[in-house]
Amino acid sequence: MHFDSGRATRTHANLLKILAPVIASFVALGLATNARAGNPRLPADAQRGLEKMYGGDPDAAIVIFRGIQAAAPDEPIGFLLEGEAQWWKIYCASLDVKWGYVDAFKRPKQPGDDVYLALADKAISLASAKYAVDDSAEMRLYAGLGGALKVRYFGLQGDHIAAARTAVRARQEFLRALQLDPQMTDADMGIGLYNYYVDTLSSVVRVLRFLMGLPGGSKQEGIQQLETAIHGGGMVSAEASFYLAKNLRTYDAQYGRAIEIVAPLVERYPRNPMFVLLLANLNAEFGKSDKAAAGFKTARDIAIADPACAARTKQVASLYLSTIQRAATIPAP
Repeated sequence: MHFDSGRATRTHANLLKILAPVIASFVALGLATNARAGNPRLPADAQRGLEKMYGGDPDAAIVIFRGIQAAAPDEPIGFLLEGEAQWWKIYCASLDVKWGYVDAFKRPKQPGDDVYLALADKAISLASAKYAVDDSAEMRLYAGLGGALKVRYFGLQGDHIAAARTAVRARQEFLRALQLDPQMTDADMGIGLYNYYVDTLSSVVRVLRFLMGLPGGSKQEGIQQLETAIHGGGMVSAEASFYLAKNLRTYDAQYGRAIEIVAPLVERYPRNPMFVLLLANLNAEFGKSDKAAAGFKTARDIAIADPACAARTKQVASLYLSTIQRAATIPAP
């Protein structure tokens, strides 16, 4: 059989001409998919609001986030971010000292709490409506983060059953987000916190796990997932740093490691009282009294717009400073 190389070359050339547009479309699709992969790309106003919030001025952030809501009332992001800013106000106003730790412990319901819960529900509702039509990792993430806002609140109220039920639903949203986009490291924070807490918390939660059939978790896996979220550069990376450092302090007494995690956060946001207080608390637990005292003095002197947060910050910082000063005057045995 005679093989016509010229004809074969022309056939291949014609085939490439036919397939070129198809190949190009697949390449473009692949590039588009890669471009969308990973954490949500927030609008400039949202990024600016986050910087205000983490910078220690959630009230200024709320003004920005409400502007986003007005411009895009059908999008969950503005409501979710305002809920996040409201949470930091609630957390700071609830600060106390127990067992040597600065944290927000159980507190009764306060005026304005319904506004916070309504924001979380609004974000969940809008995100759920969108992914019901066109499932996406981004909307699953927003629904999960809305659930996380509610979990924190129920935990602060001591309502373990509501917190557990809401945490399971949020976990499902985060898992689906990662299934749709494994590069979405913001979702790793939600899964990481669930895994850490379920494997760490009190016997009350362990009983609830048994009675309610809650999924189990691994603390070590949770730590790894939180570290992934920290280094992912997404909208929750700062928050993941804060919670991982706080948890390593509270449940594992890993003060040195926690300091390494939260110190860059304080360097970036030196006027955020929660970050400054946590680092000072860690230095105190780690035996670095001079650094702890300097940190508490810094926290005490920060100008804070929110009066409730300002009062609690000054009270907690002053309490610690007096404790450090008393310890320094006690002669060694």
